[in-house]
Amino acid sequence: MSRRWGPISTGVALALTFLVLIALGTVGGPEPPRPAGEESVAQGKAAPPDWMRKLRPGEKPPQFVLFSFDGAGSHPHWQRLLPLAEKVNAHVTGFLSGIYLLPDQLRGEYTGPGHATGRASISFGGAEADVATRIADLNAAFDQGHEIGTHFNGHFCTGNEPSGRVWSRADWTAELDQFFTFVRGAAARGLRVPETSIKGGRLPCLEGDPKKFLPAMGERAMTYDSSLTVDGIAWPHEQDGLWEFPVPIVRVPALSGKKVVMQDYNLWYALNGAKEDPSRDAEFTAATLDTYRGAYLAAYNTNRAPLTVGTHFNDWSGGAFSQATEQFMAEVCVRAETVCATYTEVLRWMRLQDPTVLDNFRAKPHAQIS
Repeated sequence: MSRRWGPISTGVALALTFLVLIALGTVGGPEPPRPAGEESVAQGKAAPPDWMRKLRPGEKPPQFVLFSFDGAGSHPHWQRLLPLAEKVNAHVTGFLSGIYLLPDQLRGEYTGPGHATGRASISFGGAEADVATRIADLNAAFDQGHEIGTHFNGHFCTGNEPSGRVWSRADWTAELDQFFTFVRGAAARGLRVPETSIKGGRLPCLEGDPKKFLPAMGERAMTYDSSLTVDGIAWPHEQDGLWEFPVPIVRVPALSGKKVVMQDYNLWYALNGAKEDPSRDAEFTAATLDTYRGAYLAAYNTNRAPLTVGTHFNDWSGGAFSQATEQFMAEVCVRAETVCATYTEVLRWMRLQDPTVLDNFRAKPHAQIS
């Protein structure tokens, strides 16, 4: 498929040749100290990229695109994603389900809040060999500059009660405590992702009371979350001591402009009730791509708010949504003034900026697909 799709003008669909990501300048002075425990995802092996600097007067921010993958446990998906990300100079974030680090024989080490020991609504890690492969994938991702965050553990959503929707602060603390216990256990089996590098996460099904889960994350010295939603594409804001990178609710062109949370499962549900229908797989890929492209253009041409692309390592509808995400990554990450980065990288960039400048961007209307 052609890698050309539309000019930099919202609502217009004329073809143009993609530009290689241009250098945006040199680092404007030393980087301020990072918060305690915040490690470079790239482990200090490379110089900061050219865009990691303070904006010049009147300069627009790069258009950040935040590709994030809930679960982050599938070997085939990592095998496709890592070479693609390297090719297009993208960094992504994998929100890891902690029990994927537990072999099935150790499932008794997990107790979800309000649930029986050894129970979860997703699978555990499989055989020892499966967990070893997953650890190798996570190590490779971390070594290439990608970020690992938390997707918590048992994935208890509405219908698997008590779900995260009703959990208390103590429940979320217990869930996080177990997640990091599993990370430490995996470190003994070769995981090289430092516990202190895990600085944010996303809730399963985006379900939970921020007054309960954000303080629990703050207790862990975490710095960001990406679990709340917002109408349109908006700049991150501080909430209960963490930076909230909201998942946008956008108009979907294939649904006559109906607004949907821009995550793959939500799109699938809106398109056909999340039912497998092989005859429509290609249609769903195209509809998802059109939505991603429209969201990017809306942000690029207006407020330049970082665009969260929330997705999963999944094969729903014949892999229609994974294919759309991977194609969009191949297209967008090589565009001019565009940076596909991790959440922590964007936060590092934000700390270099004049707060007033960021406030001015934050005050702009949320970007909307026209």
